[in-house]
Amino acid sequence: MAGSRTILIIEDDRFISEMYARSLRRAGYEVEVAVTGQDGINMALQKHCDVILLDIMLPEKQGKEVLQELKSYNTPTLADTRIIVMTNFDQDELSRSLMQSQADGYLIKADITPRKLVEIINSLFEAAPPATATPPAPSQ
Repeated sequence: MAGSRTILIIEDDRFISEMYARSLRRAGYEVEVAVTGQDGINMALQKHCDVILLDIMLPEKQGKEVLQELKSYNTPTLADTRIIVMTNFDQDELSRSLMQSQADGYLIKADITPRKLVEIINSLFEAAPPATATPPAPSQ
């Protein structure tokens, strides 16, 4: 189902990143992992990723800064990239709303099993029905 879709995980917790990466690879995705916010930005700018899973609490640059910086670029590698924020960090309502408005998804890690994450990622790529269908040619 995954085909050649690429996912970049920007996560400093090695256990979590390995757990998610293993599950996503088993589901057929190509997975890259960055440990710091700046490494994640660099990787996202060098190679197109279909999805970026972005932690909020990161070394060097916080996830909020990474999200804002990635959204500020207009490059082919980021075209059509979906960014999903994943956190266990309890944020105030204003910060959470801001992140949700800029990201394509917002997940609480404690609520997401690896299987559930794969289901969520798969659902992002399910074929949507065509916006308009071509009507059949009238018969003579």
